[in-house]
Amino acid sequence: MTDKLYPPFGVLLVDDEPAWLRSVSIILERSAGINNIITCQDSRQVMEILGRRQIGLVLLDLTMPHLQGEDILALICERHPEIATVIVSGMNQVEAAVRCMKSGSFDYFVKTVEEDRLVSGVLRAIRFLELQRENLEMSSRFLSGELRHPEAFADIVTSDRAMHAIFSYVEAVAPSPQPLLITGESGVGKELIARAAHALSGCSGPLVAVNVAGLDDNVFADTLFGHVRGAYTGADQARRGMVEEAAEGTLFLDEIGDLSIPSQVKLLRLLQEGEYFPLGCDRPKRLKARVIVATHGDLTARETAGTFRRDLYYRLRTHHIHVPPLRERKVDVPLLLDHFLHEAARTLGKRKPTPPKELASLLNTYSFPGNVRELKAMVYDAVSVHRERVLSMDAFYKAIGRSEGGEPAAATSQNPFSTMERLPTFADAAELLVGEAMTRASGNQTIAARLLGISQPALSKRLKMRR
Repeated sequence: MTDKLYPPFGVLLVDDEPAWLRSVSIILERSAGINNIITCQDSRQVMEILGRRQIGLVLLDLTMPHLQGEDILALICERHPEIATVIVSGMNQVEAAVRCMKSGSFDYFVKTVEEDRLVSGVLRAIRFLELQRENLEMSSRFLSGELRHPEAFADIVTSDRAMHAIFSYVEAVAPSPQPLLITGESGVGKELIARAAHALSGCSGPLVAVNVAGLDDNVFADTLFGHVRGAYTGADQARRGMVEEAAEGTLFLDEIGDLSIPSQVKLLRLLQEGEYFPLGCDRPKRLKARVIVATHGDLTARETAGTFRRDLYYRLRTHHIHVPPLRERKVDVPLLLDHFLHEAARTLGKRKPTPPKELASLLNTYSFPGNVRELKAMVYDAVSVHRERVLSMDAFYKAIGRSEGGEPAAATSQNPFSTMERLPTFADAAELLVGEAMTRASGNQTIAARLLGISQPALSKRLKMRR
């Protein structure tokens, strides 16, 4: 079984010295995992190769028999402007370097330069090309407005336009080897988005999920990187880390905002260098997995406060998805209610109950701090105690924190009248309050009365007074 080709486009090495072609091919594969390499010793064959192969990057020598490097560079820029060219010359010629850069070369290196600098330059060019292709892909997806693989999102129940825009973005960036950052409150479905991205990535390996919240630095390193036998007291056997378990697949790190600074440094090295050291081992291993991270915290605020490294933050947010909370997509509440009723009934071995018409209106008055996960828990609890044909609303009232004729569970943290220069009269305030309750309850007096903490007859009497 051969490893997956990286990058997805070919890297063409052009030089009349076969020893240099072999050497650079080995360096690029060993140091950066670049194995999609084509070599060419005859400069006259370059344009023919570009015409029949999917080449994205050319490493080009300047001084060769037949066609010179500058002539080939001019032809590439004219006929294949989408291909990036890196000049690798045997001589340090400032004037030639300036001419090449002005002609459209992505970069210029001297052959005697250190291996690390050359590899870093090639990786920069590859990342530039990947981002360029992803931007074009995203533009075409957003213009068409259609999903090519809607089945990847089958587990996410939604009709919200913002969520469908997220799906289009996920389709566009899923094949990218760059990190994907998913943010959003607890319970919005960040792992479902990660699983959809993995399904669309084309990766042959598994998705390995690790919740890193609460892991100290040593446990984090052992969990991710593994250890060799005898690495520490009690390490009687070697153990593969989660990075290795996710090879050719996706490594999903949840609650990334809770990592300690030392663990952040280790993660940054993993992403930047593409390599890691198992505990007790002095030989590095290559990262062969796509990395997706998620957090419910505000990484921008944590970076500003100095608790999250700035360099790691910007490395992680190459691709960024923010999943909106359920309160911002109330159109999904009826869909999710029906979905979870069906799922709960099947799981609990019951017939699917009929929800009362006013249940959706009640749920739409609630802010769902626990988001979709909280709604699912409510529905499972209600179905578990369900006995009649029509579903009782008692479990929902209890979960939302309201009781018949009682007060709301949580009062507002600030007096809404404190910022008013002129206070409304009691009658005016009551009128406004009743009107807002009826609006939130979609005209249902029973639910509006519960929102106001009064009985339904008392609300009905007040409404008659308004007419």
